[in-house]
Amino acid sequence: MKTSDLIKLSFFNLFRHKMRSFLTSLGIIFGVGSVIAMLAISEGAQRKALDQIEAMGIDNIIIYVKEPRSVGRGSSDKANQSSVKQFGLTKADLVHLNTFQNIKNINVMKNTRHKVYRGDKEIDVKVLAVSSSFKSSVKARVDKGRWISKIDEQNGVTVCVIGKQVARQIFSFQESKVIGKRIKVSAAVFEVIGIMDTFSMDTIPEIGRLDDAIFIPESVASTVYGNSTAEPTGRSIKLTIVDYDVFVVKVKELNSIEHTAKRIRNYLNKSHKEVRDWDLIVPLELFKQKKKTQDIFTIIMASIASISLIVGGVGIMNIMLANIFERRKEIGTRRALGAKQKDILRQFLFETVFLTVLGGVLGVVLGVILSESITYYANWPTIYTASSVIISLVVSSLVGIVFGTYPAIKAAKQNPI
Repeated sequence: MKTSDLIKLSFFNLFRHKMRSFLTSLGIIFGVGSVIAMLAISEGAQRKALDQIEAMGIDNIIIYVKEPRSVGRGSSDKANQSSVKQFGLTKADLVHLNTFQNIKNINVMKNTRHKVYRGDKEIDVKVLAVSSSFKSSVKARVDKGRWISKIDEQNGVTVCVIGKQVARQIFSFQESKVIGKRIKVSAAVFEVIGIMDTFSMDTIPEIGRLDDAIFIPESVASTVYGNSTAEPTGRSIKLTIVDYDVFVVKVKELNSIEHTAKRIRNYLNKSHKEVRDWDLIVPLELFKQKKKTQDIFTIIMASIASISLIVGGVGIMNIMLANIFERRKEIGTRRALGAKQKDILRQFLFETVFLTVLGGVLGVVLGVILSESITYYANWPTIYTASSVIISLVVSSLVGIVFGTYPAIKAAKQNPI
C-alpha cells in the first residue's frame, strides 16, 4: 500500500471522529503543556537568581562588616555609662590587601551612621561614603544629574547622589526638581547632584538596598564626620568607630579568585582574631552553587511533569485498543481486499503518532500560554527555550511510538474472518 494512501486513510479515520481524537490527545496536551510550563518557571527562577548573583560581579570579592554583639576592639566607662565600640575593616586592612598580587583594585564603602533629616523629621536612610570609582564596581546608572567626580573628592565639595527610592521618600514625587536640592545629614548639608536609577548589585549584606541610600564623597565624610559616630542614649554616649564597612575587591585573574579569597580569609582571621566582625562573599562561588542547585531542581520539575506524559501515553494506548475492537469489520474488510499485516500496523501506528504529535504541538501552545499568564499575573519571570519545545515534541512522538506499537500489532494480528 502506498504511503500517501495510508496517510489519507489515517486522516479520514481520525477526522471522522474529531471529538474522540481530541480527547485521545488530551493527556498528551496537558502533559506537554505542564512540561513546558514547569521548565519555563524553573528556567525563569534560575535566571533571576543567577542574575542577582552575577550582578555582584563575577570577578569581585565582597568583604562586609558584621557588627559584633560584644564591645570588640573598644572599651567602656562605667562612671558615666559611656561605651566605645570599635570594629570593622581598617585602613591597615586596605593597605595590606592592596599588596596581594591578584587584586586589581579595591573600592571601599563606609556607613557613616549619621541621621538624615527632612525639616525636623528624621528619615530612615543610610548615608554611605564612597569613592568616585565605586559606581563602576556596582555597575550603577545615573538617571538624572551626575555621579561624584574626583574633583568633588579633591576639593571636599559637600555633594551627594541619592537612590531613586530616597528621591521619592524625601522629595515626594518631584524627581525632576531634585537636582540642586539640599539634604541635611546630622550637622552638615549636602547638595543633590544626581539620582541613581539602577544598581546591578541590588543589595549588600548588612547595608541593604543601594536604591535606598545616599552617597557622599569618602574624603568629605572623613573631614566632616571622621571615623566615629556618637549616639546619645539617655545620660550615656555610645561611640562607634569604624573605618570601612565594605570592600569590593576586583581580581585580575578570574581563575585564581578562589585562591585570592582564601588568602583574604586567612589574613582577616589573623588581623581580626579578637572578634569575628566581618564576612566574605565570592559571587562566582555562589553562582556555581546556585546553578548546580537549580539544575537539579529543573531535572526534578521536568521528571514530575513527564509523569503526566506517561499517563497520557497509557490513555492513548487504552483508547486505541478499544478502537481496534470497534473497527474489526474495517480491519477484516481491508485484509480481505488484500491489505497486509504491515499495512494495518503502519496505519494504526501512524494514527497514534499523529495524535501524540498533534497533542504535543497543542501542548506547547498551552505551555506558552500558561507561562505568559504566570508572568503577567504573578509577576514571576518565565523563560521557555527552543530546546524545551523540541524535547517536548520529540518525547511526545516517542510516547506515540512506544504506546502505539502494541495496539498497532494487535490490530495487524486480527483475524480477517
